Amino acid sequence: MKYWVVLLLMQLFSVNVWCQGFGKSEQINHDWFFYPGDTKYAGAEYFDHSGWQKLDIPHDWSVEQIASPGNASCTGFLPGGIGWYRKDLDIPADKEGQNLYVYFEGVYNNSEVFINGKWIGKRPNGYISFMYDLTPYIHWGGRNVLAVRVDHSQSADSRWYTGSGIYRDVYLVYANPVHINLWGVSYVAEVKGKNAALTIQTEINNTTDKPAALTVKQEVFNRENHKVGEVSKSLSLPANCVEKLEQSCTINSPVLWDLDNPYLYTIKTHISQNGRQIDGSETRAGIRTLHFDPDKGFSLNGRNMKIKGVCIHHDAGCLGAAVPKEVWRRRLLILKEIGCNAIRMSHNPQAPYMYDLCDELGLLVKDEAFDEWEYPKKKWITGWNRGIPGFQGSADYFREWAERDLADMIRRDRNHPSVIMWSIGNEVDYPNDPYSHPVLDQEGIGQQHVKGYQKEQPCAERLGEIARNLVREAKKYDLSRPVTAALAGPVMSNETDYPKVLDVVGYNYTEKRYRQDHEKYPDRILYGSETGHGLEPWKYVRDNDYIFGQFIWVGYDFLGEAGPWPSRGSTAGLIDMAGNIKPGGYYQRALWSESPVVYVGTYKPEERNRWLMTNAPAVWNYEKGETIRVVTYTNCQEAELYLNGELVGVRKPYDDETAVISWDIPYISGVLEVVGYNNGKIVSKDKIQTSGRPYALKAVFLEEEHIGKDTMLQMLIRVVDENDIPVVLADNEVTCHLEGPVRLIGLESGDGNVTDNYRDNKQRCRSGKLVGYLKVTDNAGSVKVKLTSPLLQSTEVELSIK
Repeated sequence: MKYWVVLLLMQLFSVNVWCQGFGKSEQINHDWFFYPGDTKYAGAEYFDHSGWQKLDIPHDWSVEQIASPGNASCTGFLPGGIGWYRKDLDIPADKEGQNLYVYFEGVYNNSEVFINGKWIGKRPNGYISFMYDLTPYIHWGGRNVLAVRVDHSQSADSRWYTGSGIYRDVYLVYANPVHINLWGVSYVAEVKGKNAALTIQTEINNTTDKPAALTVKQEVFNRENHKVGEVSKSLSLPANCVEKLEQSCTINSPVLWDLDNPYLYTIKTHISQNGRQIDGSETRAGIRTLHFDPDKGFSLNGRNMKIKGVCIHHDAGCLGAAVPKEVWRRRLLILKEIGCNAIRMSHNPQAPYMYDLCDELGLLVKDEAFDEWEYPKKKWITGWNRGIPGFQGSADYFREWAERDLADMIRRDRNHPSVIMWSIGNEVDYPNDPYSHPVLDQEGIGQQHVKGYQKEQPCAERLGEIARNLVREAKKYDLSRPVTAALAGPVMSNETDYPKVLDVVGYNYTEKRYRQDHEKYPDRILYGSETGHGLEPWKYVRDNDYIFGQFIWVGYDFLGEAGPWPSRGSTAGLIDMAGNIKPGGYYQRALWSESPVVYVGTYKPEERNRWLMTNAPAVWNYEKGETIRVVTYTNCQEAELYLNGELVGVRKPYDDETAVISWDIPYISGVLEVVGYNNGKIVSKDKIQTSGRPYALKAVFLEEEHIGKDTMLQMLIRVVDENDIPVVLADNEVTCHLEGPVRLIGLESGDGNVTDNYRDNKQRCRSGKLVGYLKVTDNAGSVKVKLTSPLLQSTEVELSIK
């Protein structure tokens, strides 16, 4: 079987904000009141919240707390709990007659929402965006109170750090009673020759008691804002119903959305009644084709390619789960720098801006809905793989909410050209956690599992039944992409219908089964849905046409899934929490990059004499005369080594058995440089330099397109010696002093010690580096940041906000 996908996808826009796709929206992130705990009647209209903490959202209360070894290691020893949020809303009298909605991008978790004392709904899933109609309960022209109860008292409900609270944006949406439905504009396109034929679907919601005669017009604009397509159609919409209208138009000679040229169009939707526009939205669009083949792998726009992906969680170190778009933009650009071309949203839908960024930057996305189904997985409470596991988790509400959660993920994200697969689950088939099967009693099956067949555990055949229902639900809302899942136990799952109902099958850490399963199931489309880094997992992808890619665990170090106290989280990333590429990240870059690259690292060979390290740091500070092993991670044909301009390492060829070129040389201080060659010509260089003692601090703000209120400034801090050379062995404590309209959110070192306070104004640097996060609090003013450290020369950085 071959699975073909040909489509044109669009990112949802509205007039004011891009997420819900209708009406006119107003962000309401400021001036909330927060209470850390449960309290009676806090949802009531006249409850007095004046004594509560005043704050802005997005807000994650867990990351602000003190870690304790009594908390669950699975979420980084940080607490969960219950919290209340309240906000006063002034709703203008002249808006009466419109519908008013509140739209939450994400609340973790088990949120309950009240308006003026009226309970209007609950959403257990902490990653799903959702909306409520406030219209019947509003005091037009008066004070209104929005209240949200968040119940994360089951703090060990995940294997990683989730955060707690209203950790994404919130909007009020004003709309005509007849309007585009939530996430109601979508379309696909069939690319025929030089043109693209669009089929646009618009869901329209008539909330009135009268039928409505409407005209729906779609206009398509290219990146240069020239109109390239238009279609209009009339319909009569019955009272109190939602109907879907299909329209078709042609785009001549479209520019295809691609990784190197993520070209985006704009679709403008106009809904008119009696000649007057009553609603509209804007949708960015990317035209491209996908092809998945069991023998040849994956093609984008007809070009066969390997997916070089990473898995990511949604936190960013000291920011917890409340991460601004600016921070993830930097993070995604760093991933592209090391050759990454795809992101796996593990293991849940992420903030809407993440998909916008992937559309804009040219990154493929595997969107994922669930980490567990009807039964919970083990969650380690006192240390990774130690102690007695707990069984809290999202399985508590899976049976009731799964299909709706999956539908909402797809409806929200289906218009992003970056999204190429829907994943309905991650490792839900891990043998005996919780499902089991008699095949686990067989010897030599080569399948990771705990014990053998456990007949008291849930029966594995159930996996196929659940998967079939989820796939059916997914295809109600999108037929243009394959449905996939990440299998941890393919040997067991192969005894069920689970893989059979999937369009594309991902294997986690079971690369050695690729060949035999490809031969046994020749129509199965296979890829590495989760792999380790390094050469061996990559070779399985590189050397087999039928394996179309890999998603490495993980792109960034993350909070949670921690080891014993005082571990802060996982250090499995190619990049640390502060955004510093690790040596292993440079090694992966050499495997992935399509441009010539070299990296130089060093270590004492007696430490691990028999192995060529793939995580050698870029350090050139040792004792004179010591024998030091110098390694280069490169994709060049040859490399040679220079010290202070003198050749000290003869030119050596690339070694495909290790992907490492090495030399052992006596240490002399100075400049160490590796030069890479292709076809006898220099194509890449990298160097490191001996540094002196820490002498001074240096800092710079990363550039932002627009700086105003709420912008998250990112400040890179470095320790240098007297000659301005970075001191990579420095670990000085740095103190941050601020003046002007800015607030320090945290200083991130990337260190793994959870007992450090990363949100005060003092932090020890790691490898001579820190990143500071500063939130702008006004639209104008002068910001001055002074950085000091004992015995070091201080530095000041200034910034004007206009």
